[in-house]
Amino acid sequence: MIFTQEQILSVQQSNLESLYSLTSKAIEGFEKLVELNIQVARTALTENLDGTKRALSAKQPRDLLEVHASLVQPAGEKAMAYARHLYEITSEAQREFAKVARAMLTESSQNLRETVENLAKNAPAGTESAVAIVKSAITAADNAYESVEKAAAQAVEFAESNIQAAATVATNAAQQVGVTARTASKKTSTSA
Repeated sequence: MIFTQEQILSVQQSNLESLYSLTSKAIEGFEKLVELNIQVARTALTENLDGTKRALSAKQPRDLLEVHASLVQPAGEKAMAYARHLYEITSEAQREFAKVARAMLTESSQNLRETVENLAKNAPAGTESAVAIVKSAITAADNAYESVEKAAAQAVEFAESNIQAAATVATNAAQQVGVTARTASKKTSTSA
């Protein structure tokens, strides 16, 4: 079968649109990542300056311990929040890429099916079994892709639940460090 110029242009246009969509999604993800990092840097700078000022103004050792305790607990929570935001950004980009890839695969599969159908109409007698084998291979490839897609979705769900569990453990540990630091501060102040 010979493709017409219109068919070739249509495929090229579709490929160009897919490339544009993927590039746009990549840039959006990068922008979100840069925004997140700028926000974290600004917040860290402000909080470190505030913590340093409070530490320098501490008159007693317990005051210094209280400043330390007030900085330790939120730091762990913020690190986990950053990790969650980072994961959300990358997951969103991955989902968008998968969506575009799925659309491209669906379109390509449909075009291949149409081509096989057109070839089958004009094929000589006796080639029906070869056409059936090709159709079966296309269906098997589609099914294999769907299986991989489902497995990837399950892996993402598993990773999300592990990240949530790690965030909970880290938050609890950070809170425990804060409690321990405050307890030590109180013991120091009562013994002084």
